[in-house]
Amino acid sequence: MRKKLVAANWKMNKTLEEVDQFLQSFDTAKAVSQQRVSTLICAPSLYLLKVSEHFKNTGILTGAQDVSEHEKGAFTGEISASMLASAGITHCLVGHSERRKYHEETDLMLAKKVSILHDNSITPVFCCGEVLEQRESGKHIEVVGNQLKNGLFHLTAEQMLHTIIAYEPVWAIGTGVNASNEQAAEMHAEIRLMVNNQYGAEVADTIQILYGGSCNASNAASLFASQDVDGGLVGGASLKPIEFINIIEAANV
Repeated sequence: MRKKLVAANWKMNKTLEEVDQFLQSFDTAKAVSQQRVSTLICAPSLYLLKVSEHFKNTGILTGAQDVSEHEKGAFTGEISASMLASAGITHCLVGHSERRKYHEETDLMLAKKVSILHDNSITPVFCCGEVLEQRESGKHIEVVGNQLKNGLFHLTAEQMLHTIIAYEPVWAIGTGVNASNEQAAEMHAEIRLMVNNQYGAEVADTIQILYGGSCNASNAASLFASQDVDGGLVGGASLKPIEFINIIEAANV
């Protein structure tokens, strides 16, 4: 049975003081066992060391929100995978829809990022999903399939076993409108089938597939009830420690 994972994506939010407040409130309220559900905090780069050190030896994981596709060099403002690894960062988001849209990240760039993360023993959390027009035109499965093929399917089976997929319907991110339970279940099943067709049953049955898109404490339990939904990538709701804990608890069933 796959272990559930609930990942926070703080995006470009929180001052240093607000990070301290979150960590204090989270520590005070959290009582969820890490044996049945894992927790991942994807914080802004400025706070990665602080968050990682705070959760050291607790089982709570720390992830970056992005990484450079380059190993090192004259790329001002970028952060390399080796830098993240040296700081003890274990996970990293790749290809979030906001990165694809606002930073024009291509499939080739994302494939390079995924590879360089694996080269540094960091688990990629690969984001995929369709925009509203693609959903309404019935092309959502094709779109997601192409994103997986171009961004992930160059990996070996062993590397795929250490990769996480996050399905995020772009039309549901930050809108307060989440995909229905049926829509989420359908896409997660399709993604698992695609992985199965490429890598076989062992990889498909093992890989974690998360749902991202206005996931909150009210809808988490119903979304996570699907056999193919292995947790969530949580945006706005992860900024509030109590609500985030409630989402973690919804996965701990």
